Amino acid sequence: MATHPCFCGYFGDLSGHCRCAPDQIARYRARISGPLLDRIDIHIEVPNMTRELLLRTDGAPAETSAIVRARVQAAHQRQLQRAGKTNARLTAREIPQYCSLNPHQNRMLAQAIDKFGLSGRALHRILKLARTIADLESSHAIADHHLTEAIAYRKLDRRIN
Repeated sequence: MATHPCFCGYFGDLSGHCRCAPDQIARYRARISGPLLDRIDIHIEVPNMTRELLLRTDGAPAETSAIVRARVQAAHQRQLQRAGKTNARLTAREIPQYCSLNPHQNRMLAQAIDKFGLSGRALHRILKLARTIADLESSHAIADHHLTEAIAYRKLDRRIN
């Protein structure tokens, strides 16, 4: 699913073209229901690319599709070996077993729930996503940075200021 960040499409753009008021942005975003957003695992913004980035010719090597594909396939296999299914298919009862957190991470998650008003469904999506991020790094346990990355991917759960 894709959407603009506001009516004019420029909210958050460094160009400064957005002239939408905060209440207009909130009304625009409210058109997408909370239950629908809860069912979307990753909410990210994709900013406009600058001319410099579009014309980048510095020769910096990028990861090839083959390398990324191999890492994804390895993560998929880890998930199947661990639980007999992918992380996305874990049930609410299985999440504590396969997506366990340490006490510090539990406090981090509690702060995110309070700050962003996360639902139970959003919480489960964050935990499964953190487990997947850990799997992509071949990590046996969810690390702090896996959890914070998963929380960061819930952009649309944040309140507009």
